[in-house]
Amino acid sequence: MHDHHHYTNRQGLRTAFFLNMGFTLLELVGGIITNSVAITADALHDLGDSLSLGLAWFLDRYAGKQDDERYSYGYRRFSLLGALINALIQTGGSVIILAEKVPRLLDPQPGNAPGMIVFALVGMAANGAAVFALRGGESMNEQVGSLHLLEDVLGWAAVFVASVVLFFTGWTVLDPILSVLVTGVVLYGVVRAMRRTVDLFLQAVPEGIDLEDIATRITTTAGVLSAHHTHIWSLDGDHNVLTTHVVVPADLPRADVLEVKRQIAAIAAELHCEHVTIEVEFEGEDCCLDMTPVHKTGIPLGDART
Repeated sequence: MHDHHHYTNRQGLRTAFFLNMGFTLLELVGGIITNSVAITADALHDLGDSLSLGLAWFLDRYAGKQDDERYSYGYRRFSLLGALINALIQTGGSVIILAEKVPRLLDPQPGNAPGMIVFALVGMAANGAAVFALRGGESMNEQVGSLHLLEDVLGWAAVFVASVVLFFTGWTVLDPILSVLVTGVVLYGVVRAMRRTVDLFLQAVPEGIDLEDIATRITTTAGVLSAHHTHIWSLDGDHNVLTTHVVVPADLPRADVLEVKRQIAAIAAELHCEHVTIEVEFEGEDCCLDMTPVHKTGIPLGDART
């Protein structure tokens, strides 16, 4: 069963990559000209972003391959791999930038305020366009990239504020102060995204899904006596997998069994499940996973799970 409501915006990843890389090269030159630690540091940060976006774009295209004998679920988790690598690169880049910026708090350098203002405006426009290009993509890969690009827009807004204040007051220390604050916010967001990505790799129940509620809905489906071994995990943060065992009366007609499966499949469709496995066990039949005799209630002996 395939869900068609969510999709991957690969064109957006490509556009975001070229926008970010082009602006990064411009930043490297501009940071030297304006003598701004904020701009130079952000150029190095954006270089990491560009590399991670390029990798995300490549892996997202690779993730679109059909399943084969080697990857029976398909290649969607390569997109998740891109999100993890993206987050790791961004985390390392943020740490390096903080190491460069913190010493400038004690030894701030004069900057070219007008030049900083121009680059801040261009930075907000370029990163804003990249965020716009990624709109609609719902894979974890794109969410990580979009989140960080949005934070870059905020970072350039901070540079703009610092440069305007510098122009009127000459407070050079404001540049590194805002840079450290923005990088700290960026790092916090990236670490949160990386934690979610790792959870998905470890097949945790996807965020926003209540496994107990799903089990209850399955159990209360007409014709179902009980359910057990119910699991849900995600391939890439968007396309999910659901497996469950349901116990039905021993004399339930075939047509009713098919209706039970149809209703459970409808529940799975609401959860954006791309792969659904429903094991039907008749009352009194052993569970195929543990070969434990099933009570007439449908609950395996020694197993109180739902």
